[in-house]
Amino acid sequence: FKSISDKKWRVLAKPAKRLHIGDIIRFGGGFTALVKDKDADGFVTVEFSVGGVNLLKALQHFGLPPLPPYIKRGVEYYDDTKTYQTIYAKTDGSVAAPTAGLHFDREMIKRLEQKGIKIVYVTLHTGYGTFQPLDHDEVEKNKLFSEDYEISEEAAKTVNIAKKENRRIIACGTTSVRTLESALDSNGELKPGRGETNIFIYPPYTFKIVSGLITNFHLPKSTLIR
Repeated sequence: FKSISDKKWRVLAKPAKRLHIGDIIRFGGGFTALVKDKDADGFVTVEFSVGGVNLLKALQHFGLPPLPPYIKRGVEYYDDTKTYQTIYAKTDGSVAAPTAGLHFDREMIKRLEQKGIKIVYVTLHTGYGTFQPLDHDEVEKNKLFSEDYEISEEAAKTVNIAKKENRRIIACGTTSVRTLESALDSNGELKPGRGETNIFIYPPYTFKIVSGLITNFHLPKSTLIR
């Protein structure tokens, strides 16, 4: 979920109450994780037995991509790293795939571009919030997890030109909305670079750059859409 150091990570564990500090989680093949700390929100800090590239290989070998509760794995095996992934994914870092883009294929992208629609890509790491319910009826009392992003100079320039020309800027997915609405300078222009967004959008929020949203199925009263 969140890297603290090469081997130490803050992760979500369910049920976390069954874990105690000092416990060793054994995944197989000598790959283990030592429980170093835990909190009341169900997160634990673990230290894996390997780090770096070897850790990523071990997680890919022993683990499965987390799926939203409305997607069920059947008896037939599917490679979720391919079927539950966007065609334009490049950089590791997301807790889950940004589901709003799952239904895009290369033919559809090509057809959109032929219609004069400019497609701009940003790097964003979908966070645990994609699975997070709203705990309070009063929306202001809820908390959203932060998400990391990176915007290239070319992407920022393209979006800023579109805004100046009063063209519609359509975000694909709620995480994209958070990214675009957070990465603005004092002049209201999109700025390139890396950052972290913890913005929580709910009425009467006034959108500063996004004029439309393409999204996918969301559970009622989830943090992704309210």
